[in-house]
Amino acid sequence: MEKRDMIGDETTRLALKTELLQRVEALETFQALFPSPAQPIDQIVQQLESLNPIPHPLSPKHLPSLIGDWQLVYASNGTVVTRAIASTPNMLGGIQIKQVWQSLVTGEPGKINASNGALIDLPLLGEWQLQADGTWNWGEDDQIAKVTFGTFYIRATKPFGSSSWNLPELKIPVLEFLRKEALWTTSYLDAEIRIGRGATGNLFVFRRARQLLN
Repeated sequence: MEKRDMIGDETTRLALKTELLQRVEALETFQALFPSPAQPIDQIVQQLESLNPIPHPLSPKHLPSLIGDWQLVYASNGTVVTRAIASTPNMLGGIQIKQVWQSLVTGEPGKINASNGALIDLPLLGEWQLQADGTWNWGEDDQIAKVTFGTFYIRATKPFGSSSWNLPELKIPVLEFLRKEALWTTSYLDAEIRIGRGATGNLFVFRRARQLLN
């Protein structure tokens, strides 16, 4: 009976995962990454979280499944960048977010080096890349990490719409006493998708990235 239940749970999980990916792929970038009313996706995510195949993603044996490049494909309440854009008058039609990603690399024991990036198009200014580098730290709880970002970067990838321009990268370090910690829960993880929740419960769906910017 127990084995039959396990098979049923796995069948349900795969069906939910397929539905999640189909719904996400059907969304336009604005719908997927900007604050919006609750989507059916949120309910699917909650069901998936209850069937999480890797409930301890920060344990040493599961870190290889967590490490790597991830594409952000859905955010229930937007992101820090998209919320800022949404609150700026008369900018929604001008700024376009083309890609949002996160790269995770193994650091010292109990730490992961994290890099969050976004590729955006600015009116008249062209294409720019924003990036924040920081660390994940955790103790005995191998599902929740404390996240701190210490350096921000701004780089023009196609300034004024031209790829021939070569402008220097702007690096903005954050002084240690100004750095803030945020709790981050990895609530679902498998080989293809990852679901994270911030301290306020906002959910973020990532898909394993095939290719990111160099």
